[in-house]
Amino acid sequence: MSSTEAAGLAAPDQRLVRGARARHRITRHGVDIASLEGLNGLSIGRLATDLGLSKSGIQTLFKTKENLQLAVAESAREEFTEAVIRPALTAQPGAARLRALTEHWITYVEAPLFPGGCFWAACLPDFDSRPGKVRDALLLHRRTWRTLLGGELGRAVSTGEIAQLDVDLTAFQIDSVLHGANTALRVGESDAVSQVRCVVDQFLAAPH
Repeated sequence: MSSTEAAGLAAPDQRLVRGARARHRITRHGVDIASLEGLNGLSIGRLATDLGLSKSGIQTLFKTKENLQLAVAESAREEFTEAVIRPALTAQPGAARLRALTEHWITYVEAPLFPGGCFWAACLPDFDSRPGKVRDALLLHRRTWRTLLGGELGRAVSTGEIAQLDVDLTAFQIDSVLHGANTALRVGESDAVSQVRCVVDQFLAAPH
């Protein structure tokens, strides 16, 4: 093999690099739109106009609107993981990690990471009664998050950090309170954050 051929194999295909960058740019902008208007607010034409790209180029990357919606949902999941889940994993498993998860979640909607607040709160209502790949992707994130909360609650109960409780029910309640706070913050109710913390404190109180 010549040195030219070897260099060609070692170097990334610039077309693929450009395609990956374009795909990331498109999906990340799509997340922002969907957080405000839901995934049905996405269109190839709108993305092309907003980003100064060709409709045909976006069509080539995603083929269908469903593929675009799925890619946007995956981009949101990756952003959420980096902002909320990964930082919390440095905390001690159990009550400390659950507190960290809820605190990072509060920051995720209070800052917020996406302009419309929680991506799933904005998008899932449009698909909760519409079976298909998009609904499955949105529900997978919801169930994974709920399972994560339940896992840390279970650890806290098993080590005696907190009182005995119904782990699945409590995970549901905490998740519901967090999503209620997302709505409250969107309409200017800033005291929602302190209320969330009070609820979490009650669940994570040490046993008497």
